[in-house]
Amino acid sequence: MNSILNVEKDTDKVISKFSSLLEHCDSCLTDLISEIETLQFDLSQSNAPNDVLPTTNSFSMLNHVIKKVQDVSSQLAKEHRDFHSTVSRVGKAIDKNFNSDYGAMENRLLWSDDESKTILNRVIIEHFMRKGMLDIVDSLVTDAGLEMLEEEKKPFTELNQILISLRKRDLKPALDWVEINREKLIQQNSSLEFKLHRLQFIEYLCKGVEKQSELIAFARTKLQPLVDRHAKEIQALMGSLLYLKTGLENSPYAYLLDILNWSEICDVFIRDSCCLMGMSVDSPLNIAFEAGTVAFPALLNIRQMMSQRRVASVWTAKDELPIVIDLDKKFQFHSIFACPILRQQASDVNPPMRLDCGHVISRDALTKMSNGSTKVKCPYCPVEQNPQIAKQIFF
Repeated sequence: MNSILNVEKDTDKVISKFSSLLEHCDSCLTDLISEIETLQFDLSQSNAPNDVLPTTNSFSMLNHVIKKVQDVSSQLAKEHRDFHSTVSRVGKAIDKNFNSDYGAMENRLLWSDDESKTILNRVIIEHFMRKGMLDIVDSLVTDAGLEMLEEEKKPFTELNQILISLRKRDLKPALDWVEINREKLIQQNSSLEFKLHRLQFIEYLCKGVEKQSELIAFARTKLQPLVDRHAKEIQALMGSLLYLKTGLENSPYAYLLDILNWSEICDVFIRDSCCLMGMSVDSPLNIAFEAGTVAFPALLNIRQMMSQRRVASVWTAKDELPIVIDLDKKFQFHSIFACPILRQQASDVNPPMRLDCGHVISRDALTKMSNGSTKVKCPYCPVEQNPQIAKQIFF
């Protein structure tokens, strides 16, 4: 973080200097243009024939303008050179604050077998399918030598087309999709259908009294079946009809016109459609990249320290990281038990064990504490108990 802040300071200096240089350059050029236009006007007002040499006064004005152009050009060139040196400091700051040698972080064994490579390629392909970049998907499938049926790409193609329509404020494709998947959406308690109909209701509201009959008919056919699950929201929509003539802009229902409602419907659609497909909302590749970005600086520092102390083999001695990386909650997807005694994550060979008193520790910790004894004291409470009574816990 400190490295980023240090580089940011030099970047801010460049931006500030560029802004002042641009402002000064505009000012100088404006003055020069004004001088030249004035000279041009004065020369045009003179009554001397074309074949007569200019007067001494005209020569003086010309020399003055030429000298000023030369001085300004020289000054701007000098300021440009100074600005170039300021820009070069950013590159030096990046080299100073960031280690460009990331080869030590590479684990070649991780993607050495064909199965791992295939899994990685499929993760990348799925990421681009989520983005609707199907031409890239086709190229990757060909280059990786994989097989992908059109049925696998079809759902992503459909979802991206619907998203494009929603961003253009076209609700019909999304409503057609909801009609087909209504039963599944109801089972997962989705509010997507109501939110789509609410946006359509608001579109009718914005058209004023002229669409009043269509608005009421729409409410009866589309909103009435949803009253059981969205009664309060529908009541609010009905209350907005009181301001149909005067407009919603200055009414208590002005929030219905918020443009964020269209951004929200895109998020809701992505969430519910991914849920129906049994997929996470965010791309696994995106999540892995973000988590790696957070963890990388700490891992790079510990790697360098281990190399300096010649204990680099510790990194690959176990199938776990050498230090604890505290990621944000959005990166936590599974219940992982870490032994409060040994500070190690549980595994198949070292599972969590529930003591008779209710506290949980790892099997290795229990073995070390008991050391063959028939009695063991809980590290969290003074209860003594038989370690043989401890039961394995499955998350």
